[in-house]
Amino acid sequence: MGKTVSVEKINTDILIIGGGTAGCYAACTLGENGKYRVLIAEKANIRRSGCLAAGVNAINAYITEGRVPQDYVDYCKKDAKGIVREDLLLSMSEHLNEVTARLEENGLVILRDEKGKYVTRGNRNIKINGENIKPILAKMAEGSENVSILNHVNITDLLVEDNRVYGAVGFDVNEEKACVILAKAVLVATGGAAGLYRPNNPGFSRHKMWYPPFNTGAGYAMGIEAGAEMTTLEMRFIALRCKDTIAPTGTIAQGVHAKQMNGDGEIYETKYGVATCERVYGTTEENRLGHGPCYLKTDEITKEQEDELYKAYLNMAPSQTLKWLEGGQGPSEQNVEIEGTEPYIVGGHTASGYWVDNNRATTVRGLYAAGDVAGGAPQKYVTGALVEGKLAARGIEEFLNTTAEKVTELQRHETQSEKNRSETRSLRTKKAEPGDLWRNASDEKEDWKKVIASYERFLNNETGNVSIEQLEESMQKIMDEYAGGITKAYQFNETGLALAKEKIEGLFPVLESLRAEDSDELLQIYEIRERLIVCLSLIEHLRARKETRWHSFAENRNYPSEDKNYELYINSVKRNGQIRIVKRPLVVDRYEPLVFTFEGNRLTGAGGEV
Repeated sequence: MGKTVSVEKINTDILIIGGGTAGCYAACTLGENGKYRVLIAEKANIRRSGCLAAGVNAINAYITEGRVPQDYVDYCKKDAKGIVREDLLLSMSEHLNEVTARLEENGLVILRDEKGKYVTRGNRNIKINGENIKPILAKMAEGSENVSILNHVNITDLLVEDNRVYGAVGFDVNEEKACVILAKAVLVATGGAAGLYRPNNPGFSRHKMWYPPFNTGAGYAMGIEAGAEMTTLEMRFIALRCKDTIAPTGTIAQGVHAKQMNGDGEIYETKYGVATCERVYGTTEENRLGHGPCYLKTDEITKEQEDELYKAYLNMAPSQTLKWLEGGQGPSEQNVEIEGTEPYIVGGHTASGYWVDNNRATTVRGLYAAGDVAGGAPQKYVTGALVEGKLAARGIEEFLNTTAEKVTELQRHETQSEKNRSETRSLRTKKAEPGDLWRNASDEKEDWKKVIASYERFLNNETGNVSIEQLEESMQKIMDEYAGGITKAYQFNETGLALAKEKIEGLFPVLESLRAEDSDELLQIYEIRERLIVCLSLIEHLRARKETRWHSFAENRNYPSEDKNYELYINSVKRNGQIRIVKRPLVVDRYEPLVFTFEGNRLTGAGGEV
């Protein structure tokens, strides 16, 4: 007899998938009045999960003295070459200082000068002692009214009917047990996608990367499969990092004003531009032209500045401090070599992610997105993710309050005499949109059983010829060679993308044949599944934007220049197994939801080119 998975059913009002930055802040926002039951499902432990697990040493999104929120919007728009949601950026920017103050009230140490003012680092940043920032956020969430935490549960699939979410399904990463969670609203806050491409470091060190290796695109994947609209996935993010350790370079570049210098001693950063993508592109080009290796010029900084760098990296990337100390030469004696990472999909740095409105509601009713998984608002960093968690929480409350009013009205009609029953049923159809009446204890819906069956199939498959690790390496090799990875200097063309699509699609049957010996291996299989789903959508987005607007981030060799015809959003929706591209016009003031309908495989609607 094969392995079976036990099932636990959980009912809640609001499910938050992901206990990272945005998820924790959304929970403590919802807990301010405690009206609704909130459940955070986190595949690790919220105390040290997400991008803040190891801490940070600066708040990179802050409205400093003399600046206004619109200044931050303008900066983000310029850096992203115009392809942003200005409405989302403004609503985010207006709350950056508020969420920062709340963190400080809860114990975050923000550095102040002799006048008691925050110590700035550039025009938009302030310095902090942030090693404990995630435990602070976790404590804020855990201590909120009516908030429960479900650690070590990996959510894999959303439950959706008539384009209305009603819950999600996942499994315990430590034992063979599944969780079916029924909810009136769901917030996806799982972060972006790492591990799609072959990384900088091979073998044992392959997970020494810029973005957390456990952020594998789960939120994107479950949204794509549920039919949610995604935006701007083609704006990949490639980080410029310290070589080998993949530690951040911004602390050096901004903290001690170090310039980018090639192997010939020439300062090259202004030669290519100073946008985020251009800093990576310049380094890539200098190496490609034989002028490498490239550095941040630090050999003129003082010992005092060097000590500050040691401390700063201990707060967020200790391996860099250890490298300096073990090598016997600190940054004041030796310039810091730099390199680009593999590409990531991350909405906290670029505009990639779910297409949302100002309440961070997605195109699936009752489903919301915040943080790195939400699109349209780049450069949100820590505080922007906190703000989006707050805005999504407020949006969910508004949604549930409105839905509750509809339900109450319908229930009043249900008390009518039997004579008027048929009239009541007719009224229900007119009053409530599809899916508005969330059915508690939805035993009639059995979609979750298909998900459980998938878990059990992987646990009972015969051992095959391909291992989980080999499949991961195959996926990364394909993306690297045909979809613009490190070894191709981030460049791609239409022929390569077509091959990438074909080869990635060919990995799905191999995925289905994998065997999981336990729940840990089941987790690894699902993480590859998530990445493969994201890879296919990414490839379609790269193919659809026929220009090169962001060097390195999307370096299309068939279309090497910017094209004004592509001053628009490349969006996508998956229906019946097919990914459809939707071209939407730029939003400046405020986005008004546009409804698209599907007839078979055909997508129709107003407001966007399909």
